[in-house]
Amino acid sequence: MLAAMPPSVPSPAVPGDESARSRGDACPGTLRLHRADDGALARVRIPGGVLNAGQADVLRDLAERLGDDELHLTSRGNVQLRGLGADCGGELAHVLAGAGLLPSERHERARNVVASPLSGLDGRGERDIRAWLSALDELLCASDQAADLSGRFLFALDDGRGDVGALGGDVTLTARGADEALLRIGPARDAVLVRSAQAPRAALIAAEAFLDQAAGTGAWRVTDLPGGTGPLLDAVVRRLRQAEFGHALAAAPLPRDVGGPALGVVPGPHGTDTLSLGLPLGRVGATQWRTLTDTARDHGNGELRLTPWRGIVLPGVERPKAAELLENLRTAGLVTASASPWTGVGACIGRPGCAKSLDDVRATATAALGPVGALPVYWSGCARRCGHPHGEWIDVVATPEGYEISHVHGEKRDTPATVPGSPGALAAAVAAARR
Repeated sequence: MLAAMPPSVPSPAVPGDESARSRGDACPGTLRLHRADDGALARVRIPGGVLNAGQADVLRDLAERLGDDELHLTSRGNVQLRGLGADCGGELAHVLAGAGLLPSERHERARNVVASPLSGLDGRGERDIRAWLSALDELLCASDQAADLSGRFLFALDDGRGDVGALGGDVTLTARGADEALLRIGPARDAVLVRSAQAPRAALIAAEAFLDQAAGTGAWRVTDLPGGTGPLLDAVVRRLRQAEFGHALAAAPLPRDVGGPALGVVPGPHGTDTLSLGLPLGRVGATQWRTLTDTARDHGNGELRLTPWRGIVLPGVERPKAAELLENLRTAGLVTASASPWTGVGACIGRPGCAKSLDDVRATATAALGPVGALPVYWSGCARRCGHPHGEWIDVVATPEGYEISHVHGEKRDTPATVPGSPGALAAAVAAARR
C-alpha cells in the first residue's frame, strides 16, 4: 500500500518570484491533499477526461465512503473529491492506483491534458486524437524531467475543430489533416508543423524545453517566462532538429473559443450516437453518477469522457435507444439540452467550502438563474476567481457591497458594475450582460 501523505496547505506561488518553486507547487493532487473548510480536497487527474465504467465506479465509491457524496468536475476535465478526512490519503492513493488512475506517483500532478471530447465520435475534426492522448500520457510518466511540471501546466490536444485549442494550453497540438499537427507554445501565433506520428513526443520535447528555461525564474507556465514565448519556441525548434523530426514553422491564427459540445444526442457512425450532458455547476451526486456509469456500461461502449466545460460525454449508444436514455438522464437531474438555463453557468465552490469566499455563490447563482445567454457566466466568491473559464465570459464576483459584474474578453475586462445581492436584481443584470 502506498504511504499516506497528510494534507497540507502550501504557500501560494507569486509569478516571477524565484522562491516560488522552492515552496512547492500549491495545486492539489491525490498524494498531496488540500485542506478546505469542508475537509480535505483531492484532485484526480484524468488525461483527456477519459474514464472506463470501472474507474468511474471507483470514484463514486470514494466519494460515498470518504467524501461528501459528490464528484466535482474541473475546467480541465478532472475530478475533485471534497469533504475528505485528514487521514484518508493512504487509502485514497491505494485505491486510485489499483484502478489505473495513478500510474505514476511522481507525475500525478503533471498529467494535465485536455482533449477534444467528441474526437472520433461525430465525424468532425481532422483526425481522431485518442492515440495522441495515450501516447503523451505514457511519455509524460516515463520522463524524469516531466515530473517537475507544475499542476498548472496544461497540454491541449485538439482534433482540428478548434475547441480545446482555445483553452490557453501551454503546449497545444492541433491536427492538420490526417498526417500533420501544429505544435503551439502558449499564445504564440507561430507554430511548428510536425508529422502526426511524432506529435506526442514533440509536445514532451516542448515541455522539457520549458522546464530548462523556467529554471531559476519562478515560472510555472509558459506565460510566466520573463522572455516570453519567442526564446522558448526557438529552443523547441532546435531540439526538434536535433531529434531529426520533420518540421517547419507555420503561421497559425489562434482559434476562437467555440465552447463545449452541444448538449443532447450527437449523431455518430455505425448506427451509434453519443449523449452529451451538462452538470449543474459542475457537480454530480453519487446516485446521479451511478446512473451515468450504468448507462455507459449497459447501453454505451463503457466509456465516459469528462469535458473541460464540466460536462460528460457517453459514446457508443445504440441509436434507437438514444432519445429514451437522454430522457432518463434528464429525469435524474442532468442537463440534456443546450437551451437549459444551466448551460454556460459556472461557479467556484464558495461558502461553506472556502473560507475566503464572501458568499454561498452556488446558492446565489441558483437563485438568480435566468434564461440561457450568448456568453457563459462564472460566479466567484472572491477576487481569486478560482476555476474561471478561458476566453470570453461574464464575470460575477462577490464583494462586501454586492456583486461586481463585468465582461471579460481575453486579457481585457470592462469596467464592472456593482449590483446588490438580491436574486431578482442579479438575475436581471446577469441576463442583460450575457446578451
